[in-house]
Amino acid sequence: MADTAIDYAEVFQALPGMVALLTPELVYADANEEFLRVAGRTREQVIGRYLFDVFPENPDDPGGSGMRNLASSLERVVGAGERDAMALQRYDVQSTERPGEWEERYWSPVNAPVVGPDGKVVLVIHRVEEVTELIRARSRPLGDRDRVLEAELYTRARELQEVNERLREAHAREREVALALQQAMLPAPSPVRHHRAAVRYQPATGALNVCGDWYDLVDLSGGDRIGVAVGDVVGHGLAAAGVMGQLRSALGAASLVADGPAEALDALGLYARSVDGAENTTVVQTRIDWDTHTIVYSSAGHLPPALLCRDGRVVFLDQATDPPLGARPEHTPRPQATVDFAEGDTLVLYTDGLIERRDEDIDAGLARLADALTRHRGVVLEPLADALLRDLLPAGGATDDTALVIIRL
Repeated sequence: MADTAIDYAEVFQALPGMVALLTPELVYADANEEFLRVAGRTREQVIGRYLFDVFPENPDDPGGSGMRNLASSLERVVGAGERDAMALQRYDVQSTERPGEWEERYWSPVNAPVVGPDGKVVLVIHRVEEVTELIRARSRPLGDRDRVLEAELYTRARELQEVNERLREAHAREREVALALQQAMLPAPSPVRHHRAAVRYQPATGALNVCGDWYDLVDLSGGDRIGVAVGDVVGHGLAAAGVMGQLRSALGAASLVADGPAEALDALGLYARSVDGAENTTVVQTRIDWDTHTIVYSSAGHLPPALLCRDGRVVFLDQATDPPLGARPEHTPRPQATVDFAEGDTLVLYTDGLIERRDEDIDAGLARLADALTRHRGVVLEPLADALLRDLLPAGGATDDTALVIIRL
């Protein structure tokens, strides 16, 4: 067996239970044969379609909650990256042979995340056990053995529901504590010397994907210069908040003594090797010098800062990008680049929650940011920050936190 290649696609199709794969947008990516057979659907009726278009709520049952409960469970899995076992659900299914007629069905679903290398959920495993016949059997006269079985099933279902409630309460408490810690560690929005800045931190909505993003502004010696940085720690919750605080403090100290952003990131990378959870952190460091009208920058795997010119052009600072912290086994000096700016230009640094979407290429998000900056180029700093969040974050709430720093040059 060790020398035999396993065809996992065949294994997936041969699984004896109902299993489907959903994208984070709840579109069917795949479903095994048992899922299609029990659901009474063909592959063409399912794959590539939105879950609740394939299985909508029964319009004749205004009290039905199956679709709402399933949607809440899947949102928790995508947002928190945690497995969720649902209580028994009634979820009627429309007959494929008699459209408009609905069959009363009962399901026991379990939803689990598949996480990519960046720590984000890329797929959801949606496993379902169809228990309609068992529920219907309860309406028939029960023997002693049936009563014992019914009582056991009821007890187990209640225990599972209580465990899920306690987990949700614990997650909510951790989120509150982590956000409070995050806000305490991030600097208050205030001018650096006489230079104006607008900063924002926007936590993810209804999820634990918070507290990994940070920003920092440092007053540098040796002329009219400041350092500006943003970073993103892999992970979420209290652990990410702790790592964020350590890295932010270390980078701020390194910026004061380093001969430029590349050297500061070199020092941060060496320090990060001793911090659990700091690996694969992305960060970009900039040094803005008003005496020379230059921006010197270096990036450790982070998204490029955007320079909004007075004429509306947007230039992305992407000429000094290296892998994230800890991504290389051996230490290698990081690159550094310089760009000129004119008085009245605007520098924008941000984290991935502002522009990244799981269903599109990163270039689409960058283009969306450039378009928003061009449209709002005449807006003053604070309203500009609000406009960018309003235009670029999803209407239903972001699944990742967002840090944003805007400097008027």
